[in-house]
Amino acid sequence: MTDKFQMLAKTFKGLEPVLADELIRLGADDVKTERRAVSFTGDKAMLYKANMWLRTASRVLVPIASFMAKDADDVYAEVKKMDWRLYMSVSTTFAIDTTVYSETFRHSKYVAYRVKDAIADYWTEQEGKRPNVKISDPDLQLNVHIAGQRVTLSLDSSGESLHKRGYRSATTEAPVSEALAAGLLLMAGWHGQSDLYDPMCGSGTFLIEAALIAQNIAPGVFRQGFAFERWDDFDAELFERIYNDDSAERPFTHHIYGSDAAFYAVRAAQENIKAAGQQRFIDVRQIRIQELKQERPTDGALVIINPPYGERLQQNHDMQALYREMGSALKHHFTGATAWILSANEDALRAVGLKPAKRIHVLNGELECYFNKYELFQGDRKQFVANKHHSNA
Repeated sequence: MTDKFQMLAKTFKGLEPVLADELIRLGADDVKTERRAVSFTGDKAMLYKANMWLRTASRVLVPIASFMAKDADDVYAEVKKMDWRLYMSVSTTFAIDTTVYSETFRHSKYVAYRVKDAIADYWTEQEGKRPNVKISDPDLQLNVHIAGQRVTLSLDSSGESLHKRGYRSATTEAPVSEALAAGLLLMAGWHGQSDLYDPMCGSGTFLIEAALIAQNIAPGVFRQGFAFERWDDFDAELFERIYNDDSAERPFTHHIYGSDAAFYAVRAAQENIKAAGQQRFIDVRQIRIQELKQERPTDGALVIINPPYGERLQQNHDMQALYREMGSALKHHFTGATAWILSANEDALRAVGLKPAKRIHVLNGELECYFNKYELFQGDRKQFVANKHHSNA
């Protein structure tokens, strides 16, 4: 690899601008948003930093070939022509991940099979032996991306998805992804400036990600490793310097409060918080949202909630009642705070009874969701808006 090269950080729908901002702050060059991804350029240190520091990325790819192909045989021919000695040896185990957005290529598994054949045949001709495919924990992870007839082959520098931080030992039903939780917190303007509440905390993902952001702790510190550590050109000394550099960390002088009505959720959250070493900054207790009160009402706290969505029709009535109670609790017990609610249930969101100051469309798994912002003020809304406009003038 040359000193500077192109990279692509993959992310989730709706988080592209947040990821682009993260990369700019890291010092990446030529940052451009794409479909569920952000491209950028940088050196080997930037590659290592991107994997260590990006909160909203799922993986960081290094493109090594791009070509047009009309069928899988074309893909085979182009891949076999490449000089694979630059990236591996015959003893290197490898695996192939394929993403296809194309009318021409209908079967992603067949494309992966033909890429595997091309690499195996290259080495058979060169050495008389074939390298082994290893689905789990290979030495080299390859990514094939096809858009129309454009094929891009990349090295996957991350390995296991970056959203799997490594601190989650306990889970609850339908937990939010760590990368999405971090992205939503960053969208909400969170940087540790106030107390934070999550009154439906589940297994504690928002709480932990909020604590890491507040202290500016790299999310990659909990992981067992990254795929680039197995590359032939891995610079162990450079990575050790980046891994051990805590100079960007900052003190957090506020507090994070989590709660949930379910005992098993509180227990799971406490386990994960302990695994992440964040017990000093996060308290969790079993309590219903209707009974929750602010610890420091003058703090201008941030409240973030990922309530049940109630996808089944028969649940809708119950969901509306829950969201109504949620809106009432926010209005009466969180005056002066800002609340953000993530939900795929538009009817239930209307039952909150508060007018959203902002609505953002995001994807939670396969579900199209709204991320709604509510400014919780006392008294008349018109007066609140007038006062806010006056203070910003």
